[in-house]
Amino acid sequence: MEKLLELLKDGHARTLEILAAELDTDLDDVKRQIEYLENMGLIKKETFGDRGCGNCSSCSGTCSGAQTCKGCLPDGGFKNMGQMWSVTVN
Repeated sequence: MEKLLELLKDGHARTLEILAAELDTDLDDVKRQIEYLENMGLIKKETFGDRGCGNCSSCSGTCSGAQTCKGCLPDGGFKNMGQMWSVTVN
C-alpha cells in the first residue's frame, strides 16, 4: 500500500487499470487497497467540479460547488480522465 500512496501523491489522474499496471497487480487488488485507504481516511476521492468555476468568461466565476459551467471544462469534459485521489496525510 505504500507504493500506491506514493503514486497517488503525485496528483496525476489515473484509471484503476493504470494503477494496477504500475503496481504490477490486478484490478481487484487495487480496488481493495483504495477502499481500505479511503476507509482509513488516508485518501479521498476527488470530484471534478468540487472547486467550482475556473473563472471563465462564460460565467464570470459564478458557478460553484459541484456545478461547473461548460466554459470551465476542457473540450469533451472529464469523461476520458482517470480518477484522482488526494492523500490526506504525509
